[in-house]
Amino acid sequence: MSAFPRPHRVAVVAAPPVTTFDLSIPGLVFGAALVGERPAYEVTICTADPGVVATSGGMDLLLAHGLEATGAADTVMVTGTGDRVSTDPRVLDALRAAAARGARVASICTGAFVLAQAGLLDGRRATTFWYMSEEFRRRFPGIALVPDVLFVEDRGVLTSAGLSAGIDLCLHMVGRDHGAAVANATARLVVAAPVRPGGQAQFIETPLPPERGARLAATRAWALARLDEPTTLADLARHAGTSVRTLTRRFRSETGLSPLQWLLHRRLDRAREILETTTLPMEQVAARSGLGTADSLRTHFRRSTSLTPTAYRAVHRAGRGGGPLPSGSKGVVGGGG
Repeated sequence: MSAFPRPHRVAVVAAPPVTTFDLSIPGLVFGAALVGERPAYEVTICTADPGVVATSGGMDLLLAHGLEATGAADTVMVTGTGDRVSTDPRVLDALRAAAARGARVASICTGAFVLAQAGLLDGRRATTFWYMSEEFRRRFPGIALVPDVLFVEDRGVLTSAGLSAGIDLCLHMVGRDHGAAVANATARLVVAAPVRPGGQAQFIETPLPPERGARLAATRAWALARLDEPTTLADLARHAGTSVRTLTRRFRSETGLSPLQWLLHRRLDRAREILETTTLPMEQVAARSGLGTADSLRTHFRRSTSLTPTAYRAVHRAGRGGGPLPSGSKGVVGGGG
């Protein structure tokens, strides 16, 4: 844990077109962090050309500070940008200079593309917004991308996934600097979930591919209506009026998944809905979602989200303010994406 005689200086680099949500996160989180009654951080937002800066949301921002702010910063962060290819060379030079003098360097969301262009992620582990993972991996093969976590810290360089994962990253840094008590107090002040470990999944395992056909749509609807019942390949084939082999081939052609993989995805969707909207015990969650036993639910859930079902429920209740839920209440059932 570090103690600073003055507020820890954070320079947030805006690389246009700026993702405004990402840009607001450091000021929100670090601005709420207190050590005793003293502000723990001083946040400055800067850009290569001070003045009107374009955003990816169709509005403009007025930023007063230039990149010289990075020269005095203890931490330099670059937030999400809509330009993942041709970042201003002045921004890249400022980031390299900050890293060379020992400043902590971090990114939120697609800001990882900027750090990668600066060469600061070479040979390191990193993450970014899951939707951009394939593009990132293709463009930067020398970086060990970890696509399904909230954030990664590797030798003084930190990267986060998209949007709210930036909050988790900033809270993690507050904890690093001032301890868990200050980090959790900050989380309460910004009405965020308690500090979450970086290795937690982004809550979006590999998304279901878009369906590309409707010949088996009736069979899929039939399966969704009985997710809590045992369903075999033979059951699905019988409903579809075809052989198991033909069913499997058509299922993969239409959904990109085997029938049993598709069923597992849908059952995990159902389990998440039940965990988020009820206080049912785990045996009942497992039964209603078709995952069998509480042990089976726990195994599949950890593999899918890196969390236990209990931890997943706690995080989502905290995110909603932890209000009570009736033990028998149900969420919307059926297939979620």
